[in-house]
Amino acid sequence: MMTARRLRWSVLAGAAASVVALALLFLLNPLGEPAIAQESEDPPGAINAQLELPAWMDIELEDALSGETFTIRELVGRPILLESFAVWCSICLRQQKEMARLLEMEGDRIVHIALDTDPNEDLESVREHALSHGFSWYYAVAPIEMTQLLIETFGLTVVNAPRAPVVLIAEDGTAELLPSGVKMAEELLEWTGLDPSAQDEAEEEDR
Repeated sequence: MMTARRLRWSVLAGAAASVVALALLFLLNPLGEPAIAQESEDPPGAINAQLELPAWMDIELEDALSGETFTIRELVGRPILLESFAVWCSICLRQQKEMARLLEMEGDRIVHIALDTDPNEDLESVREHALSHGFSWYYAVAPIEMTQLLIETFGLTVVNAPRAPVVLIAEDGTAELLPSGVKMAEELLEWTGLDPSAQDEAEEEDR
């Protein structure tokens, strides 16, 4: 009987093989050209602690930009866009540029998390990637356990970086994997269900 540890490595090996295969396909047939941690003023609070959320939302992550630790559970309450990526992936970079556009449009109404799921990359390479492109939201490296749980929940697509996987986590903590491919800022905003005019009204009031 295969032990849990062997099963874990078997799943990860399969995911890694899929990523490599897709990367080779991308190199042969490219789809196109392709700091400071995001601040949050919403503390976890007792309500989030009571929510029944999947185990991967409770795994502690280290923000590559600030060095602080956090869990996704702590951030539930606003729409969260969790992007699975790899530093080497140019399609991921295109997706992150759309994330940056969305951040400019919506400010802190949406939480952005870029999660590196490539087992060959580390926190320092992720930090350098974010800083070199001027990205300022949460950046972290997925622990093996979290990668396995994400695969079990969403399938191997969630770790196939060239497919620009993004998980939308709603205000109540429910999560869904959005369609593959680079998603424009406007599309992402529509998926969150936020009113695009609300941010403009808030800015007018601030003035």
